[in-house]
Amino acid sequence: MKSFLVSSLNAHLRYQDFPGKGRPIIFIHGLGCASSYEYPRVIISSVFRQRRIILVDLLGAGYSDRPNEFSYSTSDHARIVTLLVDALGVSECDLYGHSMGGSIAIEVASMLPQIVKTLVVSEPNFDSGGGFYSRLLAEQPEDEFIRTGYSRVLAKETTPWLGCVTAMAPYALHRGACSLVEGIEPSWRELIYSLSMARWMIFGEHSLPDIDQQELPKHGIKVLAVPNAGHSMSWENPEGLADALSCAFGLSN
Repeated sequence: MKSFLVSSLNAHLRYQDFPGKGRPIIFIHGLGCASSYEYPRVIISSVFRQRRIILVDLLGAGYSDRPNEFSYSTSDHARIVTLLVDALGVSECDLYGHSMGGSIAIEVASMLPQIVKTLVVSEPNFDSGGGFYSRLLAEQPEDEFIRTGYSRVLAKETTPWLGCVTAMAPYALHRGACSLVEGIEPSWRELIYSLSMARWMIFGEHSLPDIDQQELPKHGIKVLAVPNAGHSMSWENPEGLADALSCAFGLSN
């Protein structure tokens, strides 16, 4: 695990950097998750052996620090990721983000349009309003969520998500959810439509049908589906997600 100091916060963003050739692929996780927890079963696929892989744990999650003074908004997360890209001296990269991480990845790509060559997202937030879970988390005031809501989330959770959300700062989880509900201007949808690099959207098969399956290709965004999986595709079918990513990133055995 490597560490990048965000000097303005005196906080460390931690990431795994697996050596390889060609431009790196940067992975960004979703709300309550951590790349160090979510993606190892994906990147062990043989298709990734020749590429440099960077798994980022966003601030507040996984092995990264949890500064209380940080907003944990998608836009501020994106700015931190761009600082990491600059610190690594990366002149070109590919980018993958899932769920909230997909929204963050869209913002990173919009901030670094000359560096990000391929953008792949899986079931991100494209519009304000949040998803069911982010709305549920955001409906309580932050202090109430920290006091009682977070422990209720942990008590009710039975999926693999419990393994990483347990390690997340409750205020980071709440602020991230509120950011998804609030949205940004222009929206993530408008941003990804405006980008010119190669763009891909990955659905879990169980999340379909979805109107964006037909809408996104109208804007030059190619669509793939991971079989035998829903929203949590990295846990439900990591091999299938690896296959979809290998197609999007042009990887081969």
